[in-house]
Amino acid sequence: MRPEISAGATLADYELPDHTDKLRKLSVLQGDDPMILTLNRGFYCPKDRLQLLELTQFSKQCAVAYTRLVTITTDNLLQSIGLRLGVGADWTFLHDTERIIQKDLDIPEYTDPQNDPMIPHTFVLEPGLRIYKIYDGYWYWGRPSIGELQQDAREVTRRIRPDWKIDTPEMREKWNRGDRKEFFPYGKSLKQVIVRMGNAVDQFE
Repeated sequence: MRPEISAGATLADYELPDHTDKLRKLSVLQGDDPMILTLNRGFYCPKDRLQLLELTQFSKQCAVAYTRLVTITTDNLLQSIGLRLGVGADWTFLHDTERIIQKDLDIPEYTDPQNDPMIPHTFVLEPGLRIYKIYDGYWYWGRPSIGELQQDAREVTRRIRPDWKIDTPEMREKWNRGDRKEFFPYGKSLKQVIVRMGNAVDQFE
């Protein structure tokens, strides 16, 4: 991976087709929320399938915790659909048959020229696609456990949510005087919140 792609850097706002073959930008999928982004080999890899199966239950926690989950593979559309359905995923899958990310991040798995995948990685991102942590998943144990992702998501959420602690005198004072901009949903409508919880990406703003 390019050395400048590290914690504190900003990941490029890639635009790729999803499992409905509609182009999606990472920034739109993320919105103002934390994001967990997995870069996977694809449908043929048993390690990917196991990781994604683990994430299937975790995705329910992500929904109620306002945390986005996105997977990118080098599969074609039909393979991407099959992988997503096969593991029972309910989050957005993007496919990158042109290896745009593989080339841009310099992560070709050169030991497998037949499939030409990207080396699996998991990114934990703060809003603005700012990198909080990167896991190298070439070996399965390099991939984060659900417990590690929970800890990462907790820390990112603590950093970005001004109402992480609402039991302080300062926060109580703001609430009592009607200053609600630092309280969830931070000026957004109920519909905007529900749309993102339900992963209704066609209605994302």
